[in-house]
Parts: sequence; C-alpha cells; structure tokens
Amino acid sequence: MNIKYIIILLGEPNSTFSEILGKFFKKNKNKRKKIIIIGSHELLKKQLKKLKLQFYLKKINTIEEADFNNPNIIDINLKFKKAFGRISESSNEYINQCFKHALDLMRKDNKKFALINGPVSKKTFLKKKYLGITEYLSKKSKSKNEVMLIYNRELSVSPLTTHLPIKNVTKNISKEKIVNSAKKINNFYRNILKKSPKIAVLGLNPHCETINKISEEEKIIVPAINFLKKNKIRIYGPFSADTFFLKENIRKYDVVIGMYHDQVLTPIKTLYNFNAINITLGLPFIRISPDHGPNHKMLGKNISDPSSFIYAMKFLNKL
Repeated sequence: MNIKYIIILLGEPNSTFSEILGKFFKKNKNKRKKIIIIGSHELLKKQLKKLKLQFYLKKINTIEEADFNNPNIIDINLKFKKAFGRISESSNEYINQCFKHALDLMRKDNKKFALINGPVSKKTFLKKKYLGITEYLSKKSKSKNEVMLIYNRELSVSPLTTHLPIKNVTKNISKEKIVNSAKKINNFYRNILKKSPKIAVLGLNPHCETINKISEEEKIIVPAINFLKKNKIRIYGPFSADTFFLKENIRKYDVVIGMYHDQVLTPIKTLYNFNAINITLGLPFIRISPDHGPNHKMLGKNISDPSSFIYAMKFLNKL
C-alpha cells in the first residue's frame, strides 16, 4: 500500500477537533505524506486564533497544488456567527459536503489516500438513519460488510455489532458475520501490518453458558471458529468476557472479537485510554477516526487530549 495523501475531514464544526489539530501541527512537521484538510478555512482559522494554536495552512483548490511542507486545506463554505457554538442540524449539509468532497477526491485512486475524519454527532447528523459513521461511509462508498477495528499495537478489539441497542444484539450475530469480520481482520494484519494475528473470540452469554434452549456459543460462535481454523486463521475461543482481559490472557493475542460494542470497547479504553484508533475495514480506502467524540463540554477550553490523533498520524506515516 502506497499512501501518498492523508485527508483530514474536519467534521462537526462545534467540536474540539480544531484544538486537537492545533496541538499536533504546532509541534509536528509532516514530510512523509501530503496532508489535505477538508472543511471551513475561515472557521478553523478563528478557532485556532481563539485557542492560540495557529499554524500555517496552504489553501488549495486541487490535490495537484498540495505540498509536503505544510498542511493544505480545501475550503468548504460554512456560514457561522461565532468561533464556537452549539451542535445543531444547521451544520448537517456542511458536514455532508465535506464527506462528499473527500470521497470524490479519493475515487481517483483509493490506494493513494487515507481518511481521518473528525468527530461527528451521530444523534444530530445521522438522525438514526445509520448506526454510525462507519455505516454511513460504507453506504456512501458503496461498500459492504464493513468491520470496526479499534487498533492498538499491543491489543486491538472489534465489536461484531456496533452502535446497536443491547436488545437487538442476539438477532444480529451470525456465523457469516463472525467469519467475515475475522477474515477482514486477518487480511488487514497480514497485508498491511505484515503480521499473522492471533484472534480471540468472546462468547455472548455470561461464562459462555445459558439456561435457554438455544446457545449462541454452540449454534453460532463455535461453528464459525471451527470453520475459520480450517481456513488456516489463528483464531481461538469462545472465551468468557468477564475474565478474558486479565494481563496473562491478553498478552497472548493481537485482536479480540466481541459480540457487542461495550463488551470490548470498555476494556480497551480502560487499558489504553486514547492510545487507540478506530479503523474501518472493508472500505476501498484506509479510514481512521480518532477515539473521541465532539466533546462539547471541553469546547474552546484548550484542555483536550490529542493522543488518539497523534497515534493515528504515526500509524499512517508508518504505512
């Protein structure tokens, strides 16, 4: 994979992402890949000025004008009254245009691009039409069977179901879904990271047991694991989620597939804080989202942690 451009999509205008960018670019000069920010140039300048985190931005109209020496920006028009305001639906069309412009750029040669999108309010922007930005991007890029991977070099996790209500989890897990996720994760590690991963799979029920007539472990999870083993994927389980994340267990594996969001997201954030990034597998391009939301409570206060964005940039520069 020969990534030449990193597209940074600003996302929700009233978020702490401008602060994150300011803290990164004030200290880091990028020479390896061309960085193209997509969003409101005027808003970003005003937010950075208020935070006293200004850095030089080269305004461009086409990717051919981009250079390595400074971050480049393609301006997307946005009407606003003040540098920081409240999240509202008035920004939805602007955010949609940012994504559209980024996707149009990357269609020219997907393998040359990686996308980092800033935080977006799922409640306000997606309006319950999609479970999350992962699914939104999958639909817009005409992809199928996308997989969410929360990546850390020591241990990564992947929820089989993403932002789904707990009551709907059981009917949305299947052998096919586990097989698809494991194959995509295995291919990503082997082809991109040049490593053959050891994958652990968690059970759905406490202690992988149930008093019901139907056991998801016996009917769905174990058959999926056995099928994948026959396809020479190093996969093991199912393991009980309540004890799996002990140190002596997690050091044996590279990736943990869980059945639902909080089953794996809670322990990974407890273990590594913001030293993790959300990678979407199954898209035509590499897509990363730093592991934080709009964080409206910290807006304009200059106290946000840029660790996840720094981790994302280091990851992409190594590819």
